[in-house]
Amino acid sequence: MNTINFFDDIGVYSDNTAIITEDGEQISYRALLNAADEIASFIPARKIVFLVCRNTFQSVAAYIGFLRKRVIPVLLSPDIDRSLLGDLLESYKPGYICCPVGWNEDGEQIYQNNGYVLVGTGHDVSVEPNLQLALLLTTSGSTGSPKLVRQSYVNIECNAASIVEYLKITADERPITTLPMHYTYGLSIINSHLLAGASMIMTDATLLEKKFWQLLKSQNATSFGGVPYTYEMLRKLRFDRMELPSLRYITQAGGKLAKEMCSFFASACREKNIKFIVMYGQTEATARMSYLPWEFAETKAGSIGIAIPGGEFSLIDENGQIIEESDKIGELVYQGRNVTLGYALNYHDLEKGDENNGVLHTGDIAQRDSDGFYYIVGRKKRFLKMFGNRVNLDEMESMLNKAGFACVCAGSDDNMKIYVTSGQKTDEVKDFVVEKTHLNPAGFTVKQISEIPRNEAGKVLYSKLEELYCEL
Repeated sequence: MNTINFFDDIGVYSDNTAIITEDGEQISYRALLNAADEIASFIPARKIVFLVCRNTFQSVAAYIGFLRKRVIPVLLSPDIDRSLLGDLLESYKPGYICCPVGWNEDGEQIYQNNGYVLVGTGHDVSVEPNLQLALLLTTSGSTGSPKLVRQSYVNIECNAASIVEYLKITADERPITTLPMHYTYGLSIINSHLLAGASMIMTDATLLEKKFWQLLKSQNATSFGGVPYTYEMLRKLRFDRMELPSLRYITQAGGKLAKEMCSFFASACREKNIKFIVMYGQTEATARMSYLPWEFAETKAGSIGIAIPGGEFSLIDENGQIIEESDKIGELVYQGRNVTLGYALNYHDLEKGDENNGVLHTGDIAQRDSDGFYYIVGRKKRFLKMFGNRVNLDEMESMLNKAGFACVCAGSDDNMKIYVTSGQKTDEVKDFVVEKTHLNPAGFTVKQISEIPRNEAGKVLYSKLEELYCEL
């Protein structure tokens, strides 16, 4: 391949600090690449490996090593439900699993260092993955769907370069991790800062832990990113009263932040001389598709902004015709080199080429104001953003029904409502969902209804659910 990729070239930053650990250890780009190439040396090129990610030096080293070797990683959460992991193993039959020591006891141990272990699974499938394919990411939260997004080397490089351009990232930046590495938003922060030769402060500590704030201050973090739930927590923690002199900017994506919350943080950041930048993206677009320049954070509160450098937005009506007028509602369509190759459902699909050809129908309904700024007003498809994770409601229903619960799912971002027929224990349903998804229990409400409303064709009448609940 002739594509120039940042992970092939970051050796030019050899003496820069790449990673700052929770203990304050500073690891250079040279040391990062040495560790990366060492672990990748044990896997032949174009093989599939499940990489269980944590916000650690070891996890980043494995990820970079696999990309450099042209090994194809599937990034997974360490908290993934084991039965769901089993489904993915069956669907993709990876030859290797790279994970923290003690996380997986099965398979032949091939390599161990720095708290991570590489094991062989014994799978040896005969597929030849498409040469463009670099990475596989989950797209539907933790509902157990085998659907993965196929990202190419060009996708990763172009999106990282675009983010560096509009955020003006330099080698002087020090972002601190607030999002999991296996999540497309968290990964995009890693990619873009490595491309620029910056230093990343890696931690699994959350904003609710004292250790996080101590690390942020002691290591002079310059930025962090968050989903809507992150910002709800920040407000409760009285972010507007915090003294954070090293912070230069903060970013928000992973779901729509309420206009009032946007205004609050825009104002608080202005007072602190911090840039507040709202962004919009999807795994299917590698990561980012738009950003709201910080200068407009208050005057355009609630907007996702404009397309990123190298990208282009349009709106289409129900007939697929482009909408030229301002303030008209239509489906948001994005075009750019960061639009991914398509989906995979099993290892056979890894042979597929580019099915999207640079065009993504986002499934979001939006409108554009007279200044060219876009606003998301609804969704065309049945999915929610749950604490930054996209969850397909149909897949959630299927998982619950397979477990023996007669139910349907609806709701809004960070507030899924599960309607069960009378006679079922609501606490059991909630416990099951929380156990399977590992998402915050506060995001789920289980309600009993007398029956699931359907039309003559047997389709669920979701608009009637709340009425039936209220009548009980």
